[in-house]
Amino acid sequence: MLELINIQKSFHGIEILKNISFKVEPGERIAIIGPSGCGKSTILKILLGLIEPDHGQVLFQGRDLFQMSENQLKEARKELALLFQYSALFDSMSVEENISFALEESDGLYTEQEISNMVDKYLEMVEMKSFKTSMPSDLSGGQKKRIGLARALAKDPKLMLYDEPTTGLDPVLSTNIENLMVKLSEQLNMTSIVVTHQISTMIRTADKIYFMQQGELLEPESPNTIFKSKQEVIKRFVNGEP
Repeated sequence: MLELINIQKSFHGIEILKNISFKVEPGERIAIIGPSGCGKSTILKILLGLIEPDHGQVLFQGRDLFQMSENQLKEARKELALLFQYSALFDSMSVEENISFALEESDGLYTEQEISNMVDKYLEMVEMKSFKTSMPSDLSGGQKKRIGLARALAKDPKLMLYDEPTTGLDPVLSTNIENLMVKLSEQLNMTSIVVTHQISTMIRTADKIYFMQQGELLEPESPNTIFKSKQEVIKRFVNGEP
């Protein structure tokens, strides 16, 4: 489904990504972990076509994102969705309008009634149907995450990207969001990439875990092996050591 091949990226002469290569198969759940500033979020921006790498290829469904025309890239992006770190809801729109916005961008594919039905469907998926008419200012941090997730799901993505999905949430809310991510992934047979520095998030939501350090990816681990890893930097990270 997705493959990154020797991706390199520098900003202002500082190398952020160094020959990043990995492959994601359909239905896989991948986590990329590491300390803040190690380059994790830059990978997401490249996957969305927002930043072009200095070198390397990003193959999505067998095609290089950065060799596509503008229209082809627009079509490819319809198959990707991102849950932003801080939900990124439109403050002036209700919950229903926030989710409808994603559907109304579909070039007239859906009628008004179909959009309303789909909003109900995705709100029910994230257990927020009773908040349909609420404004973002009325919602807690965890509730905003759920609405942001419903809006992302409205695109019916083949690949779901999560940028620090549990940042700023207390442990109970974090666990709820993590459980919801796994449930939806299984229910919709959705491929996902989670960027996080939270150990609990990577353990609960991923099948394969890549640790990122100073712009490089180490050999992947699994939730079962990461706490027994022989890689020193990973051992220090999971033990909370500097």
